[in-house]
Formats: sequence, C-alpha cells, structure tokens
Amino acid sequence: MEQLRGTGVALITPFTSDNKVDTEALTKLVNYVIDGGVEYLVVLGTTSEVPTLTKDEKKLVCETIIEANKQRLPLVIGIGGNNTQAVIDEINDFDLSEFTAILSVTPYYNKPSQTGLYAHFSEIAKNSPLPIILYNVPGRTGVSMSADTINRLAKNFENIIAVKEASGDLSLNMAVIKDKPEDFLFISGDDFSTLPSVFMGGSGVISVIGIAFPKEFSEMVRLGLKGEVEKARAIHYQLMKQTNLAFKEGNPVGIKAILAEKGLCKPYVRLPLVEASNSLKAEIKADIQIISKL
Repeated sequence: MEQLRGTGVALITPFTSDNKVDTEALTKLVNYVIDGGVEYLVVLGTTSEVPTLTKDEKKLVCETIIEANKQRLPLVIGIGGNNTQAVIDEINDFDLSEFTAILSVTPYYNKPSQTGLYAHFSEIAKNSPLPIILYNVPGRTGVSMSADTINRLAKNFENIIAVKEASGDLSLNMAVIKDKPEDFLFISGDDFSTLPSVFMGGSGVISVIGIAFPKEFSEMVRLGLKGEVEKARAIHYQLMKQTNLAFKEGNPVGIKAILAEKGLCKPYVRLPLVEASNSLKAEIKADIQIISKL
C-alpha cells in the first residue's frame, strides 16, 4: 500500500444554485488537486456530505471522479456506517473495480465498546474484496477506537492496511505508531496534527485543506517524510490560519468557502449545513491574499 503514502484529499461534492451535484466543478477540482501533486483521492468521505446524497447521486459522484481521474491516481472509497451487515451489503453491491481501498468509519450514534468495534471491523474485513482503512473520528461519531483495538485489528487481519486517525490526539497517535505492524500505515485525518504525526512515524494524511492548497500541503508532507523539518514546518505555519478557518464553522462549510474564493466551485452546502457566514468569507479572502504574496 505504498501508493497510499503521502497526501490523499477527501473530495467535496460541489452543488449548483438549484442544489444539484455540480459535475463540472467536481471535474475541475479533480484536475486541480492532481495537478497540485497529491498522491491519491478519497471519494464519498465525510467531506463529501455523503449523508445528504441519494444513491443515484453517489453513483454520479463516483462516475464523475473516475472519468476525470483517468486512472492517474489511486482512488479510495468511503463505505461505513453503524449497521455492520448494511455496510457489508453495500460493499458487496458496490462496483469497486476502480478503487484501491475502502475507508470505513467507526459506527456512530450507537457507541459500541472496544469489543464491539473490533467485532464490527472484523466482520467487514472478512467480507471485503478490497483492503480496509479504519477511520477513527470521535468528534463526529461519539466513539474512539483505542490504540490497542487499532493495532489488534492491524495484526490479525492482513487486509486491514491502515488507519485514518482524526481525533487530533497526539498521545493516541503515538500509541498507535509505537506498536503498529511495520507495514501498517498511520494516516492522519486531522490537518492540524499531520506534520507532528509524520515526524513521529506516520505515513501521511487524508486532508481537507489539501483540496484548496494541494501543491503546498502535499509538499509539506513529502518534506516531513524525508525529515526536512525546517522546510516542512515553514509550510505548516504558512497554512495554519487557513486551516483554522476551514474548520471554524464546520467541515465542509469552511473548505467550500475557501474553494469558492479560489474560483474552483460555489460555496453551497446542503441542509442541515448552512453556507459560511460573510465574516468567515471575509477572513478567508484576506488570508488568501496574504498567502498569495508569500
């Protein structure tokens, strides 16, 4: 899974003013991030507003990204949920022929124990034709996998090949990295702690801010992986305010506002999310102007 080392980006779903999937903008975004030098693309992740997409819209998003990508980069597909059998059924029903791996989030709302989390991902691993990336994001799901659970799954299932760890908890990051199998990938799911996790032995990131700044963010990660601390750190601090702004009013509200300011899509989101405030848009515009002069 070396092809998943470095920077992946969790693609948004752009919408038109009449609330339809904007395939033209999505194609533009795919080309933009590929030209920016990212290593792979994540389809139908949290940032895509997947809970608000219909089955037909999910298919349209996948087809649009596959066509725009033209097999240039590996594709990871998000398939997860809080009903284990339903996740397995979706994996079995989905055309996975263009994808390298499945990103599967921890069950949300029903808050399983560590034993339940282990059993959930065990069943998915036993029934998946593709490698699995565990996705730990307690801020959204209400439950966090422990380092022991993550590493136990990594050691017991050859097709569980990575974790996307998005808690931002560096102590958890270190505990996973310290005891993980050598070929198991630790992928940051938190833009703020990406560089520290790379310095500690992580493999890279699935990024949000990297959609807007693919050249800078992917170069920062590559420098970090090579141990070029000062150069990597300079880019981290250069993007720090924009990263804060991306999450100030929630994701993908902020990143869509940033992408809109850069002329890559419109800032529209679907309810229950609402568009970024005028004050946030003004902050984003001012900081982008500063970055462009650096």
